[in-house]
Amino acid sequence: MHAMTLLLDGISSMATRQVLQDMAMAYRACSGVELRLESVGGVDAARRVQDGETFDVVFLAADALDRLATAGFVLSGSRVDLVRSGVAVAVRAGTQCPDISTEAALRHAVLQARSLSVSTGPSGVALRGLLARWGLAETLHPRLVTPPPGVPVASLVARGEVELGFQQLSEMLHVPGIAVLGGLPTGCEIVTVFSGAVATSSRHPEAVRDLLTFMAAPDTADAKRRQGMEPA
Repeated sequence: MHAMTLLLDGISSMATRQVLQDMAMAYRACSGVELRLESVGGVDAARRVQDGETFDVVFLAADALDRLATAGFVLSGSRVDLVRSGVAVAVRAGTQCPDISTEAALRHAVLQARSLSVSTGPSGVALRGLLARWGLAETLHPRLVTPPPGVPVASLVARGEVELGFQQLSEMLHVPGIAVLGGLPTGCEIVTVFSGAVATSSRHPEAVRDLLTFMAAPDTADAKRRQGMEPA
C-alpha cells in the first residue's frame, strides 16, 4: 500500500456503478490511485455537480457531460467515452415472457402490460419518446410507474409492482427475481454512451486524465462486457 495513496472523488449515474468500480479496482492495483465513487440517479448527479459540490471526475451520459462542459462544471475537451449501454426489457421471474423480437411484437407487449416502468435517466426519456412515436403516450400514461430516485426499475419488477420493466441491461444483470427478455429489437434500440470528464473543481486534473485513459483502453473491454456493456 502506498504511504500517500492519491484519492480521487467521483460521481456517476447508477447504470455505470459496477463497471466503474471494477475498473477502479484494476487501476488502483497498477497505479496506487484510488477512486472513491458515489453512484446516484443521473439527474441527481448532474444537479449536485451544478450545485457546486467538489468532485475530481464526473461519469454521466455523454450529452449530460457536454451540457456540464458548456456550463463550466467539467473541463471542456476532457470528455472520454467509455461504454455503450443498451436498454433491455424484464418481467418478473416465473411469469409469462412476451415476445419482443420485433418492433411490432414489442409494441403489442407494451399494450398488453397492465403496468410498465422506465427509468428517470436518459433511457427513460428515450423510451417515452418511443411510446409517443407509436402514438401510445396518452394510452399508457396511467400505467407508467416512475421509480423513486435511486430505486432500480428491476426491483419494482422483481416485487411484482410492475409487469414490464425497461432499464439499462447493466442495471438488470445481477437482480434476483426477474427474467431479462433481451435488448430492444431492431428499429427501436436505445443505446446510451456513458463517458467520464474532469470536474472543473478537481485538484488533480492530470491524475483524472490518466484514470480516464486507462478506463478507455482496450484492456478494459472484458470488464465492460461482463456488465452488459460494450466499449465505446
